[in-house]
Amino acid sequence: MFERVYRIFIELTNHAFFSTLLQRFSTSRVSALLISSYARIYNINQSEMTNHLSTYKTLQQLFIRQLKEGVRPIDPTPKGVVSPVDAVIEEYGFIEPTKEIRVKGKMYSIQEMVHDDELLEKYVGGQFMIFYLSPRDYHRIHSPLSGKITKTWTLGSKSYPVNKWGLKYGRDPLIKNYRKLTEVQHPQGHLLMVKVGAMFINSIERTHDGDTVTKGVEMAYFTFGSTVVLLFEKDTFSLDPNIEKERVIQVGQLIGLLK
Repeated sequence: MFERVYRIFIELTNHAFFSTLLQRFSTSRVSALLISSYARIYNINQSEMTNHLSTYKTLQQLFIRQLKEGVRPIDPTPKGVVSPVDAVIEEYGFIEPTKEIRVKGKMYSIQEMVHDDELLEKYVGGQFMIFYLSPRDYHRIHSPLSGKITKTWTLGSKSYPVNKWGLKYGRDPLIKNYRKLTEVQHPQGHLLMVKVGAMFINSIERTHDGDTVTKGVEMAYFTFGSTVVLLFEKDTFSLDPNIEKERVIQVGQLIGLLK
């Protein structure tokens, strides 16, 4: 019963009324009544959490929880690029000359995703990766490499589901949902991070100050529902041979190398 309730809770999206209603509930003290069952149903690893389950006063506090120092070691491989989130690798591949990517058999326009034609040109022919965060996951976002932030901007207003069914059958969530974009310049070129919200409008909170990032540093967190898309400039990145679709990955684990 609880599992069914939570699935409905997570998948109810897009309409402003429901988004507001769910947001108010998840941040209210009443939602604390569901914390124990939520943690059990989604099999949340409580041993990793900074705080004990009983200290969270709302469901949202549990969702944006922090982890103990050292439980997500950052791979030290020279030129290594690491996963920015705990997630499932939903898709990866190359950016087509048409400025599209194929996700679950469906073509998505990264031109519409990014809305910056001049910036986008250098990514055509490069690689992309899509990471989907489930309700059980740690929802803080870390930098996959070290570099300088050259641009940040915000787009979109929808909040469609971004799980595998939403990507395959949904109404283009990667290019219509609320999203925050960050471009990082590194020694080999550029990386574009697209942080895509899913449950609540304006659900991505920045936690990092300054214009430089170090590999593994926390940059932001998702309030509810989320996906991260990484776009790599052409000829700057090679995918780790151990990466495969549907693989579960954690923050700090190696996903590839800069060339």
